[in-house]
Amino acid sequence: MTGNERLSRTRRFSAWTTRRWLRAGVAAALVVLALLGATGAWVLGRTASISNDLVDVKSPALTTSYRLESALLNQETGIRGYGLTGTPEFLDPYRQGLTEEQTHTARLAALLQGDRAALADLNEVQDAIEGWQLTIARPVATSPAGAPSPLATAHASEGKAAFDTLRAAMIDQQDRLRADRTQAREDLAATMGLRNWVFTTIAAVIVLLAALVFEALRRGVTTPLEQLGSDARTIAGGDFDHPITPTGPADLRRLSGEIDFMRRRLVRELAFTEEARLRLDAQAADLQRSNAELEQFAYVASHDLQEPLRKVSSFTQLLQRRYGGQLDTKADQYIDFAVDGANRMQTLINDLLAFSRVGRVHHELQDVDLDKTLERTLSALSVGIEETGAVITHDPLPTIAADPTQMGMLWQNLIGNAVKFHRPGVAPTIHVSADREGALWRFTVTDNGIGIATEFAEKVFVIFQRLHTKDTYSGSGIGLAMCKKIVEFHGGTIAIDPDYRDGARITFTLDPEAPQNPSPSLLPEATRADAEPTP
Repeated sequence: MTGNERLSRTRRFSAWTTRRWLRAGVAAALVVLALLGATGAWVLGRTASISNDLVDVKSPALTTSYRLESALLNQETGIRGYGLTGTPEFLDPYRQGLTEEQTHTARLAALLQGDRAALADLNEVQDAIEGWQLTIARPVATSPAGAPSPLATAHASEGKAAFDTLRAAMIDQQDRLRADRTQAREDLAATMGLRNWVFTTIAAVIVLLAALVFEALRRGVTTPLEQLGSDARTIAGGDFDHPITPTGPADLRRLSGEIDFMRRRLVRELAFTEEARLRLDAQAADLQRSNAELEQFAYVASHDLQEPLRKVSSFTQLLQRRYGGQLDTKADQYIDFAVDGANRMQTLINDLLAFSRVGRVHHELQDVDLDKTLERTLSALSVGIEETGAVITHDPLPTIAADPTQMGMLWQNLIGNAVKFHRPGVAPTIHVSADREGALWRFTVTDNGIGIATEFAEKVFVIFQRLHTKDTYSGSGIGLAMCKKIVEFHGGTIAIDPDYRDGARITFTLDPEAPQNPSPSLLPEATRADAEPTP
């Protein structure tokens, strides 16, 4: 066989799947077992045939020949005694021998059926018997009783010779039958030895097949699966760069290849995910730093703007008091514009300063009774409530861990907006409800005011975003943005209910427990103390 032929055969076998190897192995084992079974069956049949022939033919034939010889001896003894004495009692053994002779002869003929040599010997014995009977036995038996038979004396030597011939034929027959029985015994012993060897071989082949099946399963199935499982466990342990080596039949190698392909794909996905995570972490860090810088800038800028703005406001007010009415109308109008602008700027800066302080200065959390906080807020807003005739109701409110100052700011902005943005000519009706929702409390502030359009549901929570001009409704546009910042600082969310059409409904959630990571101050305590606005 050339090298190319061996390579082609190796490739052909390497393409076999586990099922094909199992089919081939089972088929080969069945063929071998069938051959061994057929051989064993033949050996068993042969053993049974020889044993039956020995037991049922050879041994009975020899025994019957001995009995036939005994019957003939009885006949010869009876004829000789009757011939010498003429006593009738001597004919009894003769007659019994005749009966036994017929029986044994028929038995031998039946046993030796198909054995030409043995039947030829039986014929010679029968011919010798017939010759002795004609010559001696019958004539003597038919002679008168009471006196010795003259034939017995006259033909004594002839009778002896005839019976010797008969005995010689019997001996030849018995020698042949004895030889046949001996040969049958030898054949039986040889066949039994062959039977033992065949069944020993069958047992050895079965053991060998079992060993081959076990080894084939170990090499072709269990070992590749164990290797695959070991590789999979190594990968599952975190070593994603560990390759999976394909082994075993074609289908197991294909499975290993598919799993390795999945591993490589996961490696690529993990690398991409890790790269994206690193980019997101970097962006989050940049965004957090940017937000922190913006918050610190807003805090510092709003604080630093207080002093020059107070000077501008003070001097414009002095101008208004001292020179009001002394200049022309235009000058008075310009002074009024300057004073109003300075006041609005002062309000805007104060709101911006308060917004920047949420989560920075007031973050000492304690148990806050929201019922009492709401009552204090309503007391602070009593003037506006009385002017508009507002009716404010609320459900029992819980006690939560929160910043009391910020909770006051939250209620003040929400209730203040509900009172401020009422419908003209309609007294505001405001209701505050609270319901437990899982681990959080959900609060709802509902009013019958002008409402908020759905398209502005997100915009209203952005700082400085106003839906109305300052001439229509006063304010800086920072109230709901501050509410959102306070709620998120306390682990909740806030939103406008878009399904409510009879006014505005604002819902928000608060965590009754202290937030896990409350926003820390970005300014040191000393800096924050210095940054407090001057009264």
